[in-house]
Amino acid sequence: MNKILIANRGEIALRIMRSAKEMGIKTVAVFSEADRNALHVRYADEAVCLGAPPSNQSYLLGEKIIQVCKELNVDGVHPGYGFLSENADFANSLEAAGIILIGPSAHSMEIMGDKLSAKAAVKSYNIPLVPGTDGAVEDLQEAIRTAREIGFPVMIKASAGGGGKGMRIVHTEETLEEEMNLAISEATSSFGNGAVFVERFVNSPRHIEIQILADTHGNVVHLFERECSIQRRHQKVIEEAPSAVVSEELRTKMGECAKDVARACGYVGAGTVEFLVDDKLDFYFLEMNTRLQVEHPVTEMISGVDIVKEQIRVARGEKLSFAQEDLKINGHAIESRVYAEDPQNNFLPDIGTLERYVRPQGAGVRVDDGFEEGMEIPIYYDPMIAKLAVHAENRDEARTKMVRAIDEYEITGVKTTLPFCKFVMEHDAFASGNFDTGFVADHFKPEMLDEVDEAEREVAALMTVFAEKSTEIAVSSATSDASVSKWKANRTRLN
Repeated sequence: MNKILIANRGEIALRIMRSAKEMGIKTVAVFSEADRNALHVRYADEAVCLGAPPSNQSYLLGEKIIQVCKELNVDGVHPGYGFLSENADFANSLEAAGIILIGPSAHSMEIMGDKLSAKAAVKSYNIPLVPGTDGAVEDLQEAIRTAREIGFPVMIKASAGGGGKGMRIVHTEETLEEEMNLAISEATSSFGNGAVFVERFVNSPRHIEIQILADTHGNVVHLFERECSIQRRHQKVIEEAPSAVVSEELRTKMGECAKDVARACGYVGAGTVEFLVDDKLDFYFLEMNTRLQVEHPVTEMISGVDIVKEQIRVARGEKLSFAQEDLKINGHAIESRVYAEDPQNNFLPDIGTLERYVRPQGAGVRVDDGFEEGMEIPIYYDPMIAKLAVHAENRDEARTKMVRAIDEYEITGVKTTLPFCKFVMEHDAFASGNFDTGFVADHFKPEMLDEVDEAEREVAALMTVFAEKSTEIAVSSATSDASVSKWKANRTRLN
């Protein structure tokens, strides 16, 4: 594999290119007109414009990307995450064109891309599943019977997609019909698939996932767990590895289950198996993401494995470069997603220009980004500016290092999630490890950041007064010293 095309943009495109460059592989960037001056475009060996800014006119044009591959003699395509990364049709088209996909097969994507087919596939491996319907709910009476059997509250979920769309928590039988219709409607509009199913609502759930790698020689390993419970709108904001509540015994059980999930669909490459863990630390299979995850840096930091390089090696037909027994956890890592969002306004996107942009530095600090000072945050794509990750000897040191890194990260021109991430790091619930996916609802109110801002302003004002007083004292002292010095000098001359 001498040349790969990265069918993505921004920080993930850059991150993939850097690993490819270290392996001596040439890279091709694709971009929209909005990204013409983007860092990933400048970094690549070659770059091709796909079209207008909207994704469906650029980054989602699978056939055009394949045409670029043919014209530039590209051997393989890395899709990153988002866009075409879990598109089975694109995977099939690449295979038909004789181009290697640095990722799993279309077959694996299709099985794991639908929650119901995923549950069916893993059943024979005795993977723990949340009690509920085996298939899509066909009518209201079936949903009512299931809900009565497993007990309220229940969760209605869309079979396709994710990100919290097509999901409804139902607390009573009286509201089941309305919530079910809303879930079907949202699933249809979001994914073109209105199939929904019913399962028991897991109380105080934690979202814990296992990173797996599998090659074409039958080897499957897991790279330990990531804790991803700090979320807003069912989407992650902060991740860490390992989890504060997972014991070695539980880690082994979840890891083996994750490997079995991979085996259940003949998985090849890097993937993530997601679990819900309840307040009794019982875990249940949720879904599998058949791609590289946003939060993969924390796993790389604690394992020492470059996941992208392993993806490329596997795609070339090589065996994994290590076995399960070779892996061990080294320290603790935390990642904060730096979004151009206003946490004081329901995390709404805040588009603008990065008037000032200074990255934090120091040992154990990693910033994966695709921006620099003066660049605009486009309105067409996910508003993530960067992934800020830190690594330290233990969890508490990692947490305080993250606070330091956030304080050093200077971004003006747009609102960001950095103040919220700092709030989380300093909150007692996070520090103690006693939290779940309800952290935002249970512990955060937008006005809390106003209080922090006011406290910081007061400290700044006091520091300013202190600095001014110090200057006055220094000037007075210097004047006095100068007078004494002049008196001494004159006296010396007189003598």
